[in-house]
Amino acid sequence: MRERIVLAYSGGLDTSFCVPWLAERYGAKVTTVTVDTGGISAAERAAIEARALSLGAERHVLVDARSRYFDETLRFLVAGNVLRGQVYPLCVGAERSLQARLVAEAAREVGAGAVAHGSTAAGNDQVRFEVALRTLAPELEVLAPVRDEGFSRADEVAYLAARGIAWPQERATYSVNSGLWGCTIGGRETSDTVASLPEEAWVLTRGAFASPPTPESHTISFAAGVPAALDGVAMGPVELVERLNALGGGFGVGRGIHLGDTIIGLKGRVAFEAPAATLLIAAHRELEKLTLTARQQRVKDSVAAVYGDLVHEGQSLDPVCRDIEALLVRSQVRVTGEVRVLLRPGSAFVEGVTSPYSLKAASRAVYGEAAGEWTAADARGFSRMLALPGMLHARAGKGES
Repeated sequence: MRERIVLAYSGGLDTSFCVPWLAERYGAKVTTVTVDTGGISAAERAAIEARALSLGAERHVLVDARSRYFDETLRFLVAGNVLRGQVYPLCVGAERSLQARLVAEAAREVGAGAVAHGSTAAGNDQVRFEVALRTLAPELEVLAPVRDEGFSRADEVAYLAARGIAWPQERATYSVNSGLWGCTIGGRETSDTVASLPEEAWVLTRGAFASPPTPESHTISFAAGVPAALDGVAMGPVELVERLNALGGGFGVGRGIHLGDTIIGLKGRVAFEAPAATLLIAAHRELEKLTLTARQQRVKDSVAAVYGDLVHEGQSLDPVCRDIEALLVRSQVRVTGEVRVLLRPGSAFVEGVTSPYSLKAASRAVYGEAAGEWTAADARGFSRMLALPGMLHARAGKGES
């Protein structure tokens, strides 16, 4: 079953180490599969393929899954305004189930009996990959050399060096994962809860504060909750996200460090950069405030939080996710309009919002100035009725000491 192994390949240290290790350990032919869910350029795609082949992979396969990733996952994270711990927009990790599915498909196509990944025992990705793989492809053996053999990053660098493969020190210092929704950065500083990263460790926002750019206003348009245009220019959501990552990254927007709970029960800390996610969620949330009722927002927010947890935990194949997605899609029917956002170094300020479905424009009343929809007597009666439960409670408790 191990004569042919398909490896989920990112091009990083862990998965690069796995290529020769799997070939040597099992005498296997290794096919590397990179599922592109964004965050890598054409030059980087070519470099990843060249690296895999130079490490001994028999074949390399690239799957462009950016559009599918947005359609199957990101559109719902936008619709739900999902921020884990009120901070982190799930910029990496949300794509793992999709990547695992496509790697399993590739394994079946090449006739592999096993799939491998480079996750460690201490991270979330091992769970995300294996839940999806065991759910959709239980016939495939799952190998996780770094986790199961307990290799450290130093061990991996030494292993490659012994085979004449030099690994750049700067690439061994920080673990960087990139995707359409942003990137995460882990290193010595994130192993504790005190320090931030040095400027040179950041990727999308590096140098943004050295020579702060002049503030700029941009307009983001949504159609039924889906990002549809930037500054009046219609474009697909993948292109729009990529544009916003470049635009927001130049202003240092979306840089942060998230401290939270991991799937395996530990407290974890990771640096992240998510310019597009930060801009889109802020803009989308403001548009929803204009177009959704208060009850719609409350109910949607409650299920969106559950959805975010399930996606983060690698449980996006659970049928309840389809139920929540149906609610989210229905909630977005009127979330159409334009949001003007002011970009300043390190921040995105929502300046204004318009929509043909504006609940504010639908009313003749003006908050704080003119009633329009009711009389003074109606207002007086409303206040009295709203106070009634408290009045009765106070009256019933008059004898309390």
